Amino acid sequence: MSNPIRIGFIGLNPDSHWAAIAHIPALKSLGDLFEIVGVANSTPESAQKTAQTLGLKHAFETPQALVQSDEIDLVVVTVKVPYHFELISAAINAGKHVHSEWPLGNGLDEARKLTALAQEKGIVASCGTQMRAAPEVAYLKSLIAEGYIGDVLSTSLIGSGGNWGAECIQEHAYLYDNANGATMLEIPFAHTLAGIKEVLGDFGDLYGKLIRRRNTVKVSETGNEIPRTDFDQIMVHGAMKSGAAFSAHYRGGMFKGTNLLWEINGTQGDLQINGNIGHGQFAQLEIKGAKATDNALTVLEVPAEYKTGRQKGRLRAMLPGYIPQSQKIY
Repeated sequence: MSNPIRIGFIGLNPDSHWAAIAHIPALKSLGDLFEIVGVANSTPESAQKTAQTLGLKHAFETPQALVQSDEIDLVVVTVKVPYHFELISAAINAGKHVHSEWPLGNGLDEARKLTALAQEKGIVASCGTQMRAAPEVAYLKSLIAEGYIGDVLSTSLIGSGGNWGAECIQEHAYLYDNANGATMLEIPFAHTLAGIKEVLGDFGDLYGKLIRRRNTVKVSETGNEIPRTDFDQIMVHGAMKSGAAFSAHYRGGMFKGTNLLWEINGTQGDLQINGNIGHGQFAQLEIKGAKATDNALTVLEVPAEYKTGRQKGRLRAMLPGYIPQSQKIY
């Protein structure tokens, strides 16, 4: 049996944030494929607390010490976007494979540079557009490929950002500064577009409009109104590469009505995907469908085979020594 991939986290708090609530349970579910062995946080004290709580072998003084360690095969970066480029670059230059939370970099230029660096160094580097791996998305992809609705004529999307509304907690205030590369455009909207692309293929020509209706955001802890430079309304229209029409509208905040609605309309039927929030990467999705001969949409249950651990074989192939040198960052 192959040795597990030894993971070091940069940015792991044992009782909060995405790394603890999503990455840790997911990695544990994969059995002996991975082993979390170390952590580096913003301070040595924070790393020590995490290592002690989670029973990790190593609490590194700095991220640089982690990426240079011979005890680490894969570096997982789960810190705020403005720090991604420096930390991911350091890991790649140290010869470590990398998984980064989305967005990969602060803007397209950083993402392109990181992709080129990973290719140059022969590194496996992935980015967490995890909606693409959701069972519902895999099932939708099969339905489209099998012709459930015939040829796709159009697809439309409406969603709510959750954040980027009228109020936020202090920790999330950075999301409202466009310079940080972590706005509604980059996070929930882009995550959901990745899922749509997985199902319907590449996008063609798109045209967009960004609107800011709220010029300030209230910080819950202090009651202060602070200026914002993000956009709380996103509108996009155009076409998929297939020629199917595409339209989308995302709104900051949450609403009493629709918070995620994605429809796919075809020559022989329709599909409708509903969710509780516009973050396609963690929304609870429900699929409804109807063929041309049906009178109404009905719920389509995702078959059991789409919910099993079918990815283990693919992950096993990525163990050290079996890593394809041509793999790109997605």
